[in-house]
Amino acid sequence: MPMSALPPISIGSDAHRDLFCQDFINSYTDYDPATLPWPELCAADLEKLRSVPFWQEVLYTERRAGMIVQAFAKTIDEPSVRKAVDLQGREEARHADLLREMVRRYQIVVTELPLEPIASDVELAFKDFGFGECLDSFLGFGAFKFARQSEFLPEDMFSIFETLMYEETRHIVFFVNWMAWQAVRHGQGAGWRRALTSLRFYYRALRRMLATIRRGQQVNDGRDFSATQANVFLQDFTFRRFLAYCYEENNRRMGHFDGNLLKPSFMPALADVALSSLRVLSFGRAR
Repeated sequence: MPMSALPPISIGSDAHRDLFCQDFINSYTDYDPATLPWPELCAADLEKLRSVPFWQEVLYTERRAGMIVQAFAKTIDEPSVRKAVDLQGREEARHADLLREMVRRYQIVVTELPLEPIASDVELAFKDFGFGECLDSFLGFGAFKFARQSEFLPEDMFSIFETLMYEETRHIVFFVNWMAWQAVRHGQGAGWRRALTSLRFYYRALRRMLATIRRGQQVNDGRDFSATQANVFLQDFTFRRFLAYCYEENNRRMGHFDGNLLKPSFMPALADVALSSLRVLSFGRAR
């Protein structure tokens, strides 16, 4: 039977669980951060890389992500789900190792802060982390495209960062399918209930993101990009273009996954409404 003729998989079924777990496991890429093709950077590129004010926060986030996901994996009874979540935990820990390798190679000043302990409800911590990753990834898609197009760093560096972007995309696809599977198992699979759950967790994720930004500003004590570096990175930046990049890149990256898998939909839908509104406003002003 051709792929297009295959019946859709019922969300929450064993077949759905097997698909999102196996797809995640099969798409795993084995690599050692120390042996990646790290480029030699000129003095100007080194200065730009070192001036990025959020490396310390990113490293902290990845370290804590690995701790949360690996802790949650130990609580899962279903073997295939536990195997996939454990693999994600190892990937999150490897992201921290990749950042450590970058910090070491390019002598970036970063302090590894003590990790905040996980709350007693480790499943809630995993859900908070997952929705936070969905929010971060959607916005990150646009920021990554802006930085790449502006040639803020050499293409070889973006090729290495692309490894992280690819894995983060896999993580959020796995997460939204796990959330839906869990909801059906607990009799909460109705679309409106899942939408309300997403809204609540995205609100929590946004609050944490704003707190992280404030904390990063305090840690860096105002050491942001210089005016020149900001101009290079934000060349031709507008909120509308940034949102369009987030939306377009999300669609492009999600297009590589099996059509029977759910994809994160809340942020793309919100961006679609915002972009449509901006187009209407632009048309009105033009008239």
